[in-house]
Amino acid sequence: MKESRQKHTLEELNNCSREELITFVLMMQGQLDALNENIEKLIEQVRIANNYRFGKHTETLSSIDGQLSFFDEAEAASDTNAPEPEPEDVLPKKNSKKAGQRNINLKDFPEEVIPPYSVTEEELDAFYGKNNWRRMPDEIYKRLRHEPESWTVELHTVEVYVGTDGDHQDEFLRGERPKDLLRNSIVTPSLLASILNVKYVNSSALHRVEQEFQRNGVNISRQTMSNWIIRCAEKYFAPFVDRMKQELLSLPVTQSDETPTQVIGDSDRPNSKCYMWVHRSGEFYKGRPVVIYEYQKGRDHEKPLEFYRNYKGVLVTDSLEQYHLLDKKLPGVTNANCWAHARRAFADAVKAADKKNPLSVKNSVAYQALQKIAEFYRIDTELKELPATDRLTQRQTRIKPLVEDFFAWAKQQAAECAVPPKSRTGQGLNFVIHQENYLKVFLTDRDIPIDNSASERAIRTFCIGKKNWMFHNTAKGAGASALVYSISETAKLNNLRPYYYFRYILTELPKYCDEKGNIDPEKLDQLMPWAEEIPEECRKVKGRIGGNRGCRRRSKSGKRRICG
Repeated sequence: MKESRQKHTLEELNNCSREELITFVLMMQGQLDALNENIEKLIEQVRIANNYRFGKHTETLSSIDGQLSFFDEAEAASDTNAPEPEPEDVLPKKNSKKAGQRNINLKDFPEEVIPPYSVTEEELDAFYGKNNWRRMPDEIYKRLRHEPESWTVELHTVEVYVGTDGDHQDEFLRGERPKDLLRNSIVTPSLLASILNVKYVNSSALHRVEQEFQRNGVNISRQTMSNWIIRCAEKYFAPFVDRMKQELLSLPVTQSDETPTQVIGDSDRPNSKCYMWVHRSGEFYKGRPVVIYEYQKGRDHEKPLEFYRNYKGVLVTDSLEQYHLLDKKLPGVTNANCWAHARRAFADAVKAADKKNPLSVKNSVAYQALQKIAEFYRIDTELKELPATDRLTQRQTRIKPLVEDFFAWAKQQAAECAVPPKSRTGQGLNFVIHQENYLKVFLTDRDIPIDNSASERAIRTFCIGKKNWMFHNTAKGAGASALVYSISETAKLNNLRPYYYFRYILTELPKYCDEKGNIDPEKLDQLMPWAEEIPEECRKVKGRIGGNRGCRRRSKSGKRRICG
């Protein structure tokens, strides 16, 4: 290698033999090839990094095609075989508006009747002349009013009696009072539910909650709020989530994912990563959907192994090796991999390609891979509405041949070295070939989703939140957050309104405490998010407000009138 880097003078080269000159040229060609490959790899990495920072975070082929069309629509989108569209497909369709839709959307809200806007007889006579008028039906319209937070101090009175004679002389008897959420604390179910809703559902940091409280004249520090959250999580939410976990592990298909987080008091060194894991019911299971968050200090396979130790079913995940070890160590667990992760490297390669020549991009190996995978998705999306038995049959007959063809094609491209092995496309080919068995599992069961996107959606709220508060202070706080997220995300999947649901269970859970303050998870079925006993106010209101802009009519004078 040192010889190849040595500079030779013209005289030395003239004195070299033919064989020595050939050796020099071959060595230079090898160096030049390696240099070009490294340059192409660096350019690809820079483009991928720029896309992650500034571009769309999507791997769908339709979105990528849209990005290609920015440069040469006429060439990229041209298809001489495409049929001419029919007039009905081109002209906009008229939207039929339902009469009274606004009233339907507002029917569940309390109403306040505003005094009518009247016209006096003097004004009428002055405008029309004496008695030259008659009253018409009133015009009635609705407006929606919102009032910010209101605060009410609850003054509880407990009657106290003392015996003056008899067997219970000088003994006190008090009226039966409801159990406090936390002993000797001013916190109420509604107050804590509001704090949990703002922090864990709306992803706002506690210091912002503290500031908003102060603007309303209420001085509750973030430390006090943190104490309330942790104490209630340990006392009430831990057994509650245990019951939810029992439900999750009884299902035949579950999904799992994890995301890094920083916990200052539980880190061995600065900037070390801890992890928030999420486990949820399979995407196709709509009866009692469950999401369980779990904080863990590490990411090794012992963490999911402990969670799924007694589980029997299919676990849908990304390609993390820790999950593959579960498949090998737990006889009842089958690991299925995610096709969204499988296509990611190909999507990165297409996004990083030189888009000055879209046709060249569309002829690339990465684009062909995305096209093949997109066809799996297109068919599987059509099958989602089918009954479960029909879905499996259709997967076997329509998707399985395409999957087998894809892997045969991928192995051929890798064998022919169609792309550099270290390129993003080469990495993608190597990935799918090594994950083949796990990627095919969804073809064997009607209830296994094609990807793990449902888990990523379940953990998204936490990912948004951690951008606002950056880190947890202690492992105890991170564990409490995991319990609260488990309940809020499960409530949303069951079409419940998190604030009202938190307020309800925080009101009811103290009633389930035994003499020692413990709660038996087996007795909590009627409080679960899917229970029929859940009050109607906790359920999500159907319909939407503001969908109807009102009707426009013309009066006889030709002026436009807006009808409420």
